[in-house]
Amino acid sequence: MRFLAIAVAAAVLIALPLVTTGYVVYLANLLLTFTVLCLGMHIVIGETGQFSLAHAAFYGIGIYAAGIAGTTFGTPFPVSILIGGLAASAIGFVIGMVALRMRDIYLALATFAFGEAMQWVFLNWNAVTGGPNGLRIAPARLFGLELVTDKDAYPFVVATAIAMLVLTVIVARARLGRSFRAVRESEIAAQAMGVPVRRTKVVAFGISAFFAGIAGGMFTLFSTYIHPDSLGFQTTILVLTMVVVGGLGSIGGAVGGAIAFGLISELLRQAPSFQEIAYGAILIVFMMYAPKGLFAFLADRFRGARHA
Repeated sequence: MRFLAIAVAAAVLIALPLVTTGYVVYLANLLLTFTVLCLGMHIVIGETGQFSLAHAAFYGIGIYAAGIAGTTFGTPFPVSILIGGLAASAIGFVIGMVALRMRDIYLALATFAFGEAMQWVFLNWNAVTGGPNGLRIAPARLFGLELVTDKDAYPFVVATAIAMLVLTVIVARARLGRSFRAVRESEIAAQAMGVPVRRTKVVAFGISAFFAGIAGGMFTLFSTYIHPDSLGFQTTILVLTMVVVGGLGSIGGAVGGAIAFGLISELLRQAPSFQEIAYGAILIVFMMYAPKGLFAFLADRFRGARHA
């Protein structure tokens, strides 16, 4: 079933730009960007159990760093994307060393405060971010190739998303991933087993920020404008809901949740006044009735039906 799912996903990704309109390709680019965002949140919340609410801030740092690198300095877009990831990761490590002295609700509040402070920076640092007018981003370039349309950007967005997914699997299967899960289950037991708990949490925070920054760089491949209003707390809640809907602690759940709930959020775009209500209701329902996520819930029901 796993290989079948991978084969179907690969066929869809290959065929999509050949049989669909520009809007559908744009939506696919956006969902793949959200997938990388969700993988980053999966590392810090699902793998390590640290409740961070600063993901939108790191995403914004990645967008502005990559956008400014490409627009002002004309760097090739692979370099710009890497700059976005490294800039977010550097700040993530610093914030992690400070914020991870706290736990649980205090950590959530501290990272929430950082996210709100960064949105204030995005709104008021006019010389760099464009302030409330937003930032115009030049089309991504590489050796004379210019990505003008969503279809131009699509292959590179897909390649970046696949690379980040592979990196997530490598981290999860490595010793570092086992350390993340040990810290999630019990910090005391992890420390007794020789896991450097504080360093592990800081590394998880930095890697999560790196993923968010890479997602920000991906955004600049198919979008030529960013406004600070789209980098607020609502974006963090959107990504958190995607991870919860897919299933905390599951890489497949993070990917599936990004795609499934990304489509739902696009449908809710027609009713912006009810978006927050809908997101909150979905979170409540899943935490009460499907805490392992949508796909685990469906799998359990399927196995139960077969057994019956």
